[in-house]
Amino acid sequence: MEIISQNFLPNCSVVTWSSKATKNNRLVPNRSNIFLLPGGGWLRKSKLIIRNGTSDGYVVGDDLGSSSIATRRRGDSKSKVLIPGLPDDSAAAQIYPSHCEWKPNITIQYEKSGCGNVEAPAVLFLPGFGVGSFHYEKQLRDLGRDYRVWAVDFVGQGSSLPTQDPTITISEDTGGLQNISERFWGFGDEAEPWADQLVYSLDLWRDQVQYIVQEVIGEPVYIAGNSLGGYVALYIAATHPHLVKGVTLLNATPFWGFFPNPVRSPKLAPLFPWSGTFPLPPRVKKLTELVWQKISDPESIAEILKQVYKDHSTDVDKVFSRIVEITQHPAAAASFASIMFAPGGQLSFSEALSRCKKNSVPICLMYGKEDPWVGPIWGKKIKKEIPNAPYYEISPAGHCPHDEVPEVVNYLMRGWIKHLESGGFEALPLLEDGEEDWEQSSIVGEIEFPRGDGWKKSVNLGLYGSKYTFWRGVGEALRASLVSAFRGSLHRN
Repeated sequence: MEIISQNFLPNCSVVTWSSKATKNNRLVPNRSNIFLLPGGGWLRKSKLIIRNGTSDGYVVGDDLGSSSIATRRRGDSKSKVLIPGLPDDSAAAQIYPSHCEWKPNITIQYEKSGCGNVEAPAVLFLPGFGVGSFHYEKQLRDLGRDYRVWAVDFVGQGSSLPTQDPTITISEDTGGLQNISERFWGFGDEAEPWADQLVYSLDLWRDQVQYIVQEVIGEPVYIAGNSLGGYVALYIAATHPHLVKGVTLLNATPFWGFFPNPVRSPKLAPLFPWSGTFPLPPRVKKLTELVWQKISDPESIAEILKQVYKDHSTDVDKVFSRIVEITQHPAAAASFASIMFAPGGQLSFSEALSRCKKNSVPICLMYGKEDPWVGPIWGKKIKKEIPNAPYYEISPAGHCPHDEVPEVVNYLMRGWIKHLESGGFEALPLLEDGEEDWEQSSIVGEIEFPRGDGWKKSVNLGLYGSKYTFWRGVGEALRASLVSAFRGSLHRN
């Protein structure tokens, strides 16, 4: 093996070329990764990736001399990968709230950071249902130090609710709904001209993201989405691959919209009397009022957050307050009804995934293992369809890993983006020696990071290759459920 550089990094890094060709008949760079510390001792880079000081991860060896190097075997979680915590206020990137008028009375709210990183890649985050750009505050503050970062509120949600009532009331005979129409926008008799055919649907959000990328950001982006945002991220990548450099799915929901789409099902769609347009039909108004009273109650919101966050010590006060604030908007109830009755997208999740595969759109999967809604089984199903997609599983973590364990998600995002930007030269997070045989196996490690006031938190992080089959994942999920139920019964007894 020929040494081609001994100065790739200060104090370390010998880069060599492996004599073993990959399946693509290209040589893979091997990277030595020993940092010699002043006065002796060593630190070993966990990822073998050239990084700046804000994102490095290191594996600390057990009580070994500098002549003995600890190695982290596949599946061995005894070694800990140390990654940085979130930056404090003095080091964090500044967040700039902004907005743009997309259509009459439809304003898109978004937040951005890292505006000064003019040469850095652009990253766009899409939120889950019922939240907004505020759910990505920890990414904006941290990743904004290295990249240009945007997070957007979908129209009809978050702070992108309409600025005027989309309906007007012209009839005196309201059937007892007068008080409701006064309290809730969208409960009138006729739609305003600007709201004619307005439906808060997947197709509308896809078009919104297209506008943001083309007109606001102005260049192709790395796009990441949680839950509903993951579906929309995949959708825009499938229909506009030239706008997307890579997709990150964070516990992405694989289903949305339970009614037929008029474009793909022109004969079936007319059989359904209402498809989420304004105004709401009388029966839907009454149903919406009853349902909205329940789901907008602060106690209900708190209970939902308790379900989706595995670690209940996570501070969700800001998220809770913002969600409660959104529910008090006069357009929120009717927007919720429109979303619930809107047709599905022109492409199903599976069809969007197939298109991305056909167009070679890079996809990375990051899933919280303890998600009660969109469990890892769905991520592993995607992995089965796209075998070369890196699949990371974080435990413990629930439906919103970017907010529950942002340190880990940000660490993975940096590694994923740098891997793509380097054309694959820089290894993926958790990989060793630049090898590509990770696709044939799995790697599991323990990740540790600081969490304020001097204490540290650790989670398990797995990178699963193509041999980690879908049915194996089903079996593991079933075993985990049985063990959890057994432990619960012991606890009750």
